[in-house]
Amino acid sequence: QVQLVESGGGLVQAGGSLRLSCWVSDRIDSINILRWNRKTSGKDRELIAAMGTFGNTHYAESVKGRFTISKDSAKKMVYLDMNSLTPEDSGDYYCSAITQIASDYEEFWGQGTHVTVSA
Repeated sequence: QVQLVESGGGLVQAGGSLRLSCWVSDRIDSINILRWNRKTSGKDRELIAAMGTFGNTHYAESVKGRFTISKDSAKKMVYLDMNSLTPEDSGDYYCSAITQIASDYEEFWGQGTHVTVSA
């Protein structure tokens, strides 16, 4: 079992920035994929940022150029830096980790942190 705990959510004005943090219980470099996902009003939960073992990244079009995923392996932390926020970015943000358990891959989730962007 991999435990993840998000923090850093809150209220920010449109155009502002926020950094979300996610503590991971396991050694980060042993995790195959680290992800940030979000659930916004009226939409299904979506993957917005991902980082592979070698640091390769992927972003959803909706956040590309504004959000950055990063990690600090020594601190077991994954970050999501969010800039130029709009009210449409408001929602619940979750980090997740995909790791190999025996011959299968399993995804573990944090409890989420809420972001509100005011107009």
